[in-house]
Amino acid sequence: MDWWTKDLEGSSSSWPFWDEPPRSVDDLSSFDEGEIECAIALSLSEENQKGKKVIEEDNESEQSEEYQPEEDEKDVTAQLEEDELLAIAIQESLILEPPPRAGYDSGNLVPPNPLIFSSGNRICAGCNTDIGHGQFLSCIGSVWHPDCFCCTVCKLPITDYEFSVSGNRPYHKSCYRELNHPRCDVCNKFIPTNSAGLIEYRAHPFWLQKYCPSHERDGTPRCCSCERMEPRDTRYISLDDGRKLCLECLDSAIMDTQECQPLYFEIREFYEGLNMKVEQEVPLLLVERPALNEAMEGEKIAHHHLPETRGLCLSEEQTVTTVLRRPRIGAGYRFVDMITEPYRLSRRSEVTAILILFGLPRLLTGSILAHEMMHAWLRLKGYPNLRPDVEEGICQVLAHMWLDSEIYSSPGGEAASSASSSSSSSPASSKKGQRSEFEKKLGKFFEHQIETDASPAYGEGFRIGNKAVLKYGLRSTLDHIKMTGNFPV
Repeated sequence: MDWWTKDLEGSSSSWPFWDEPPRSVDDLSSFDEGEIECAIALSLSEENQKGKKVIEEDNESEQSEEYQPEEDEKDVTAQLEEDELLAIAIQESLILEPPPRAGYDSGNLVPPNPLIFSSGNRICAGCNTDIGHGQFLSCIGSVWHPDCFCCTVCKLPITDYEFSVSGNRPYHKSCYRELNHPRCDVCNKFIPTNSAGLIEYRAHPFWLQKYCPSHERDGTPRCCSCERMEPRDTRYISLDDGRKLCLECLDSAIMDTQECQPLYFEIREFYEGLNMKVEQEVPLLLVERPALNEAMEGEKIAHHHLPETRGLCLSEEQTVTTVLRRPRIGAGYRFVDMITEPYRLSRRSEVTAILILFGLPRLLTGSILAHEMMHAWLRLKGYPNLRPDVEEGICQVLAHMWLDSEIYSSPGGEAASSASSSSSSSPASSKKGQRSEFEKKLGKFFEHQIETDASPAYGEGFRIGNKAVLKYGLRSTLDHIKMTGNFPV
């Protein structure tokens, strides 16, 4: 199973300039220079009049007297100087330094002073009301009340000097990272960037997990059945042959030879329904990995196996160690007390036994058994030695057909199957019942494995064989293979 490697940019956020040009006091204040000069002139004019006392005309007297004492002139001069200093101070207090243009700092905007003053007639992009006289922000091509410039995620005002923008929507840096930066499904940390500044992660092609590349080298376990790499606090069952089995796959796992017999009969019936009855009573044995590898080495007929062999159709006489009784779960989530026994195979036909790796979920065990059963059927029906892509390809077609029939069938019962390897289930149990959503997804994953296999024999052979079966039917395809040794085109 190929695993994807993904590279993302270190940040998909864009950092805008605070797009407000430098302003003088004319733009930043509600007072302009003319108004200030007018105010000063009025003040001076009023003071000039303070030195004169005007006597209003009276009907009884038409006299007017001009009064200018010397002390009043000194007071006027002092007041004028005081007013001039006050006017200068007012003017200087209104001069604001224009906010400097913010620059990019490793892709992040750092606006030192984003607040400026409004002189009115500006509509806030947040609340669509007039900003009026007061502070406002100018960014993302709009103006905002400071309290209206809010994060798209948490809806709180953005008061930080740095923020992110995506699709003209503002975010707090932390909110944007939580929303867009991928987290590792194993350690739950943000996946770090590589030396090129890109976010590099691994992704399973079916389960779509994302995890740090380092977990492929640090001993993080992966389920031998579903291939998922679980979070670090997930518990696995440790099989004696070194495999790890997740608890969800364990729920439907078949652990010993006797427990597998009902599934064996079901698949024999499946072949009979295709008018491909296997007449020979072929022994089915569940074995550990070392026993499977030893049996494969003892076979004189060449086989073309996947990197990890999980099933084998034997044609030679051998003694095979089979799992007689299921183990129980001991300390440290390890299987203990497994009972095995040697089983002597005698050659009565072209097929002596079918071996399946123990501890796999029912649907995976069944698909492997359907594949190996097809090997047995071809040999018992006298098919000539076929090319690897033809024989393995047609066997994978039958495995895929069986999985398809199981996934889309509707077994009775409302409750999910409660069979578990840790429970004392009946030895004759086939673990077939109302399937859980995970088991349905697991069956589709096993189909996906067959469909996307990259090997020439198992993968390309399946795709060519499946195309032929869909076009000509299974029986016509098998007849053509027997006559020509090739798939029909």
